[in-house]
Amino acid sequence: MPLALLALAIGAFGIGTTEFVIMGLLPEVAGDFGVSIPTAGLLVTGYALGVMFGAPLMTVLGTKVARKRMLMLLMGLFIVGNLLSAVAPSFAVMLIGRVVASLAHGAFFGIGSVVAAGLVAPDKKAGALAMMFTGLTVANVVGVPLGTLVGQHVGWRVTFALVAALGVVGLVGIARLVPEMPRAEGVHLRHELAAFKNAQVLLAMAMTVLGFGGVFAAITYIAPMMTHVAGFADGSVTWLLVLFGLGMVGGNLVGGRYADRALMPMLYVSLGALAVVLALFPLTAHNKVLAALTITLIGALGFATVPPLQKRVLDQAHGAPTLASAVNIGAFNLGNALSAWLGGLVIAAGLGYTAPNWVGAALAVGALLLALVSATLERRDGVSGGPGSVVAGAMPTERQTAVQR
Repeated sequence: MPLALLALAIGAFGIGTTEFVIMGLLPEVAGDFGVSIPTAGLLVTGYALGVMFGAPLMTVLGTKVARKRMLMLLMGLFIVGNLLSAVAPSFAVMLIGRVVASLAHGAFFGIGSVVAAGLVAPDKKAGALAMMFTGLTVANVVGVPLGTLVGQHVGWRVTFALVAALGVVGLVGIARLVPEMPRAEGVHLRHELAAFKNAQVLLAMAMTVLGFGGVFAAITYIAPMMTHVAGFADGSVTWLLVLFGLGMVGGNLVGGRYADRALMPMLYVSLGALAVVLALFPLTAHNKVLAALTITLIGALGFATVPPLQKRVLDQAHGAPTLASAVNIGAFNLGNALSAWLGGLVIAAGLGYTAPNWVGAALAVGALLLALVSATLERRDGVSGGPGSVVAGAMPTERQTAVQR
């Protein structure tokens, strides 16, 4: 794998850390600014909304900018947002900092996916995507726990300053390691928008929303579920989330490896198994060992879908994949928000802390059904879309340009 993928993974590590570390630091931030925990929770909501709307916005703004330069600009925006959060004199300013940082999130992964896929041979694209997303998954194993620990003992402002420093490392890495990959000639915004007329692109995005929504239906409420149902101590939630992160790392790498060989079968297996595991979680949640194992499996099966779904979008967005790729990143966050809301509804209805798992199982089944519909339509239309398919137009040329440089 090219060293350029390491630079992209470092950027992904910083972005993953800043997205999730705030969840462990809400009490400290709320206390410093004198706001309630629900009010401090707007720092999570604001970030998610920033990703959803920022992904297409920043990608459209960058349509006339070379991809390497756009990645560097996005990392610069990420650094500014985290520095603003670190020095924020008021809660409102910190919220602005969070939103500024979030604007880089979707576009970075969207454009980064196109760049990563363009660095390798067509039959290794999913593996390259998995390598970049490894930074995001490792952030949940290393970055978030360490950031939370630093924030609790030294101060949350130090955590965000360190995250900004990670952004600097990522920026330097991109500048030095990522080859120049200019925009494909003749590809304009209307070509990027035309990708959304492709039913397969829309189906892949819908699979992203439902499939990853299934994961976060369970994980959003993991703390009360594990403490009130499984009987874990409050302090055990941290290492349970580390297990979830380890599952994410493994699932991401496996998904990338096998998506290059058999993309749709990989989706069938991972989504089907995810639905089964989530449906069993209300039972396994009553046993500590089984609960810990289930959490690990949810992380693995959930992230096993990420490289194939992202590759699916790249393959189907013929010749102009950048905007579709970025919007698909926003779809992950839409799934997170949707599942958290639905999970909250079933808990509020008095169905208990394990009820969101049924919501997650239903969402995963929905994603599996969409995958079957997608494959059926593909066979009917006689479109290949297999492991050897390439993004039409720009991708081969960009790869050749990168190799020549």
